[in-house]
Amino acid sequence: MVRTTILTGLDPERDRICPSARCEEGSLLLGIVGPDGRVGFVSPPLPVNGAFVARAKQGRAPERRFRFAGRCVEYACGHWTGERCGVIDAAMTALAARADEALRPCAIRPSCRWFGQHGLAACSVCPLVVTELAPDDEA
Repeated sequence: MVRTTILTGLDPERDRICPSARCEEGSLLLGIVGPDGRVGFVSPPLPVNGAFVARAKQGRAPERRFRFAGRCVEYACGHWTGERCGVIDAAMTALAARADEALRPCAIRPSCRWFGQHGLAACSVCPLVVTELAPDDEA
């Protein structure tokens, strides 16, 4: 499980972690997007510092090359439907046929927003999700 010292102030019993967060200081590096478009997860997730952010922002948007986790901000996120994350709902619909059979260990599962909504089925599509950014977000 992610230690609360990594995501400062996180209460794993109450707060949820977004497994598709932005590249910013204080987030966690969850994985690297491979040439096949699947996320290869790092274990354990690595804390992201300012130097990593600066380097990762050179070239293509880091969210297209890496997956990050951070605190789920609910209403402050454009994907929040008012009561749940719309990203995993859409991913479950679009990617279910390509879902992974094997369940991999996951450091954030107990606090993961997606797991909280869809259980282990969310874990099966998780490696297929790459964060999409609007063109204005890439700057």
